[in-house]
Amino acid sequence: MTTTQESSSLGLQRSRPRVVIVGGGFGGVYAAKRFRGVDVDVTLLDRGTSHVFQPLLYQCATGLLSEGEITTPLRHLLRGYSNIHVALGEAQSIDADQKVLTASRFDGSTFDVPYDYLIVAAGMRQAYHGHDEYIQWAPGMKTLDDALAIRRKLISAFEMAESLPTPEERKPWLTFAVAGGGPTGVELAGQIRELALRALAHEFQSIDPGEARVLLLHGGDRVLPSFNRKLSAAAQATLDKIGVETHLGVHVTDVSETSVETTSKDGAKAKNRFDARTILWTAGVEAVPFASVLAQALGVKQAAGGRIEVNPDLSVPGHPNVWVVGDMMALKDLPGVAEVAMQGGRHAAGCIARAERGAPDRKPFKYRDLGSAAYIARRHALVQAGPIQMSGAVGWVSWGVIHIAFLAGYRNRSGTLLNWAVTLASGARRERAITYGDPQSARQPYDA
Repeated sequence: MTTTQESSSLGLQRSRPRVVIVGGGFGGVYAAKRFRGVDVDVTLLDRGTSHVFQPLLYQCATGLLSEGEITTPLRHLLRGYSNIHVALGEAQSIDADQKVLTASRFDGSTFDVPYDYLIVAAGMRQAYHGHDEYIQWAPGMKTLDDALAIRRKLISAFEMAESLPTPEERKPWLTFAVAGGGPTGVELAGQIRELALRALAHEFQSIDPGEARVLLLHGGDRVLPSFNRKLSAAAQATLDKIGVETHLGVHVTDVSETSVETTSKDGAKAKNRFDARTILWTAGVEAVPFASVLAQALGVKQAAGGRIEVNPDLSVPGHPNVWVVGDMMALKDLPGVAEVAMQGGRHAAGCIARAERGAPDRKPFKYRDLGSAAYIARRHALVQAGPIQMSGAVGWVSWGVIHIAFLAGYRNRSGTLLNWAVTLASGARRERAITYGDPQSARQPYDA
């Protein structure tokens, strides 16, 4: 495909075929890297400046890792790719006929980015299932802002409890409720208990952090339902051992500033309310708003959770120059995990690269399942890859190797490995600074 020289409102002069990638997560980054040496001009658009390693967000939220150890600036990550331009902006609308994507800057202004090929890897966000009012009391675990907000809630809860005079007043502050028993919820619940049992154990005078009550609220009949039942049972045994209280077969039906309500899924519909000042939400995901904009512009239907249904080659039906990859795509019940996004991004970019070489080969996407992993507690993790199943210390070591391997950049790998080693040896967690969100909020008295 050839194009005439054309400039976008970014001020870029482009004379080669233009590829626009929406999203700087796993799918977007792996798609971009596939274009090394390909005779195209690539624009990677993301609403943030960094690639976030989402599988370790919970460790940032619980003071084990810093935000710098799980993020890499996109410009730095792609600095060696002369044909890739990184743009800060959020996709807002698309004109499929004119092949123009419109994005907004953080100051509200907009700019247009023409494309010949479009790869959408915008990901998902936390789903509150029609109860967005829960967000103010129950942050999710999908973004760096979520992780820092959770860290603030966790650390502040222990500090509040320390300052209160009676056990009755302290109890709600030392009760932590996690909604969702998938990998993120289990990992978060386990880390809160480890934070209380080890890092904070000898740092308070009025309270015993080890008395912190962690509730894991899950609608299924077992935690980690995506894992083999044997591994799921091993995870449950570890959670029981470290003191996480698991409540299965319940839905969260109300969230407030001071409590969370559950309703059993059985015929009794029994309700139970827990006084808790820290409530965290990991119960499901949904497509980001741009997914519905894209579906309407392209005239396609959305599947469950707002995902976009795609052809076997990951292109959008009726639009052979548009691909959707990663969590946002709906194809054969593929899971929303990093490996699907990575492989999907490479596949879509490969289709474009072959087309530009004159070999428009549209092979169907074949996902190679490299397995799943979940951290439960110190020296306990699960790894499942086909017939291979590991738990306990062996799973824990394997889990660490996998995550170090997929972290972006030597500095992040070495820093994370060192931090893990220090924490393992001493139990200390130094990444516990809290912020107030912005300078204006930080200037205000607590009661303002």
